[in-house]
Amino acid sequence: MTSLPPQPLSPLDGRYRSTVAPLADYLSEAGLNRARVEVEVEWLLALTDRSLFGSSPVSPTDKTELRALYEAFGQGEIDWLAEREAITRHDVKAVEYLVRDRLERLGLSAAAELTHFACTSEDINSTAYALTVKRTVTRVWLPKLHAVIDTLMALAASHRDAAMLARTHGQPATPTTMGKEIGVFAWRLRRVARQIEASEYLAKFSGATGTWSAHLAAAPDVDWLALSREFIESLGLGFNPVTTQIEPHDWQVELYDRVRHAGGILHNFATDVWTYISLGYFAQTPVAGATGSSTMPHKINPIRFENAEANLEISGGLFGILAQTLVTSRLQRDLTDSTTQRNIGVAFGHSLLALDNLQRGLEEISLAADVLRADLEANWEVLAEAVQTVIRAEISAGRSHITDPYALLKELTRGRRVGAAELAEFVRGLDIGDEAKQRLLRLTPATYTGLASAVINEL
Repeated sequence: MTSLPPQPLSPLDGRYRSTVAPLADYLSEAGLNRARVEVEVEWLLALTDRSLFGSSPVSPTDKTELRALYEAFGQGEIDWLAEREAITRHDVKAVEYLVRDRLERLGLSAAAELTHFACTSEDINSTAYALTVKRTVTRVWLPKLHAVIDTLMALAASHRDAAMLARTHGQPATPTTMGKEIGVFAWRLRRVARQIEASEYLAKFSGATGTWSAHLAAAPDVDWLALSREFIESLGLGFNPVTTQIEPHDWQVELYDRVRHAGGILHNFATDVWTYISLGYFAQTPVAGATGSSTMPHKINPIRFENAEANLEISGGLFGILAQTLVTSRLQRDLTDSTTQRNIGVAFGHSLLALDNLQRGLEEISLAADVLRADLEANWEVLAEAVQTVIRAEISAGRSHITDPYALLKELTRGRRVGAAELAEFVRGLDIGDEAKQRLLRLTPATYTGLASAVINEL
């Protein structure tokens, strides 16, 4: 058997490439290298702008040309770095050489020795990862999450009065509305989204073991801690001044746990919608040309929600591993974080894919109001809660002598269906006030939804 032509091993780079492509701008190897170049260039400019070590500020024109190295980063730079890394066997060193090469081309060789000045690789990497992850979350992932939340908010509002039978432990329970149940997920997700929006993205810039030793050796009179803080904050990041050789990654652990938490909520939603579709509460819209089963022509499968469910499990597992691994480093440095962080894009890729499937799935279903009504009409026994609660209120007010209202209703309803007529007859025979009796007789499963509709106003 002959070997296949080169093929993507991951489905994220194969069949799902178009969906997750925006992540590649930041979390691919090329995206990381572009950010590394950005950090190297901006650090060099920070030093020359201050005329340190006899340097002169770079002219505005040359700054633009130098910054173009990362702003217009493309296939040429990708290939150049690949060739150089094959020699250096060190990715960050290859990036340093790329910046030096551009300086030479611009006639700025005098500033070349300020490239990567006093830096350890982790100064560049921690800053580059903070940039790429922040941009991924704020520009790609969070907007997709908010799109799903906005859709849920709209569905919650439109279905706020759509009474339906609730199911606790899978059994018929006090009625609710479809809008309120969808609103629960919107509320949960908005809360976690706010936490993610408030995330810190930290970087260090303090040398080999976080002591600024080389910096002080070269220039004892410079306030290197202040300069490093100013530089990192100029990139829109938070500064961590107390580190080992690496930034300890706690901000990443916190972020990935929150993203995993959001994924857990979304997974819960996907399985609930799948169940509602199974119950017939939602009808699926046929997609022209699509096949539900290779042998059963009638089928429309809830594949969007199943796909989301599986991808959320994969991403959640990966985010869990990232958080578990990145929280620890042996003494001042080991390479477990380096290998682990190369999979950040995979974790976000499966999460983004899940969000896309949820969004598309919600656009392909419609509420089957007739099914909801029929289900409610077949379960009048769910009004037992209302009846026994009203009896208890009547006993408390001295208008009833019933001794155990819960047991009375339990005997009538537990494990059996009770119809409208049977329940009405039972209510008419109760020892309660006439006003309370009439209030109960007016109740139906479809009207016994309490404040479910009003709860939507809390979203």
